[in-house]
Amino acid sequence: MTVILAILCLLVFSPSYCSGSRILVVPVDGSHWINMKVILEELHSRGHEITVLRSAKSWYIPSNSSIYTSINVPMLEDEADKNFYNKMLQDVMDCRSYPTFMRSFCQQHLITSVFEKGHTVLSRAAATMLDDPVFIKRMQDSKFDLMLTDPALSLGVILGSYLKLPMVFNVRWINTGEGHLTMAPSPVSYVPVSGSLLHDQMDFLERLKNMLHYLHSIVEQHFIINPPYSDLFKRHFPPGTDLLSLELSADIWLFRADFVFEFPRPTMPNVVYIGGFQCKKAQPLPAELETFMQSSGEHGVVVMSLGTLVSALPHETTEAIAAAFAQLPQKVIWRFVGEKPSSLGDNTLLVDWLPQNDLLGHPKTRVFVAHGGTNGMYEAIYHGVPVLGIPLLFDQFDNLLRLEVRGAARVVEARSLTKENFLETLKDILENPSYQKNIKKLSELHRDRPVSPMDTAIFWIEYVIRNKGAAHLRSAGFDLPWYSYFSLDVTAFIVALTGAFIWGLVSVCRFLCCRRLRQKVKPE
Repeated sequence: MTVILAILCLLVFSPSYCSGSRILVVPVDGSHWINMKVILEELHSRGHEITVLRSAKSWYIPSNSSIYTSINVPMLEDEADKNFYNKMLQDVMDCRSYPTFMRSFCQQHLITSVFEKGHTVLSRAAATMLDDPVFIKRMQDSKFDLMLTDPALSLGVILGSYLKLPMVFNVRWINTGEGHLTMAPSPVSYVPVSGSLLHDQMDFLERLKNMLHYLHSIVEQHFIINPPYSDLFKRHFPPGTDLLSLELSADIWLFRADFVFEFPRPTMPNVVYIGGFQCKKAQPLPAELETFMQSSGEHGVVVMSLGTLVSALPHETTEAIAAAFAQLPQKVIWRFVGEKPSSLGDNTLLVDWLPQNDLLGHPKTRVFVAHGGTNGMYEAIYHGVPVLGIPLLFDQFDNLLRLEVRGAARVVEARSLTKENFLETLKDILENPSYQKNIKKLSELHRDRPVSPMDTAIFWIEYVIRNKGAAHLRSAGFDLPWYSYFSLDVTAFIVALTGAFIWGLVSVCRFLCCRRLRQKVKPE
């Protein structure tokens, strides 16, 4: 009877249901955890056993969960302060006062200083883990089948490589910027470097700016990011190992991107695109929110949220926004933390949390006022809601630029935001049908695919588990030294050979000419 049941199990169910695999997960906190959790929920529903490494001081990753077992380890959050992002916001706003060409370099300098401190902390945390024989034995005895990690922080990459586990990345950002720049050919003539605030149609000055950002990223990788790990790698890894080589050894890169949103560019065989995988159909709202939505009548509702990390804009900015909202016929739901603005109108509801996906999918929602985080942008695309962007930090400026050039968003600078320019921009989006038309077209393109992004992600995670890796998809170019990758050695050889040939030809000609001249001189 047992044998019959086992055979039926094999016939009816997929392998993951019959023999769930052990998956070790090292996530990144904040908004990154939101999309990692969505994947973990799906993996758990398919019978996989999940272990999550988290900081004891984690902001959003709970220690107790029905879908995973957690282990507390030292991480970046142990020395980080969420208020840091509010402090950095002021520095970024100062950068925005610079001339247009210089703004992105100022912002990049701020991020570089964050990287310098962050990777020093991460290298210490990694050393603490690898130097702990009890912890390492526990990891080895668990016999994990896969490492799933977000390489925006390096701990998962280092630990997965040390344990020699097949590795899958849930990735968009890594080290010096967007992940493609680390592992795929990226011609700077039309592929904008992260933080450059450029699109793929660049004039000469913009291409110059893009090249300078690219050179800065190379210097950053080799002189700021790699050095903190050098001692750790000497003690625990083969000679020549650096952070970049470990990252490039990943089997599959699950890329949180879709070329409906990103600019088209070269890619690689082991990159799988899952942009918008966290998006889903809107669920019914709580009764009080639904009542508020319906009370908006034909005018509809504006939804505003600035994400998980920045808790408050400057007071004068929030007052300007509140005063502009008060003049709208629409109702407004605003996720807000801080002192209530004195200019708040009766049409505006302040909440400390909101079901963003469900609100964006509601038929009454007209505009999404957002900071430009990746999750929110894909939810706006999925549900077809135009965006008024107020970029604050990191990739948000680049993200909103991508929607703006496609005619689905407008952007207002937080530093120069006034009641008048915010209201003018908001009314333009509400009253001009082109924004709605353009975002609806993006939504149709995003949804028009044979397999959902989530099913694609799960297939490739289980593919790596079934095949114990995906080395056949990894490019040989990852193992080449930089001079071979760019064929500089071949170019040097050809130049030298050509030079030698020309030098020889000139020497022969000179010899023959001199000989002929001597023969003419002798008779005379």
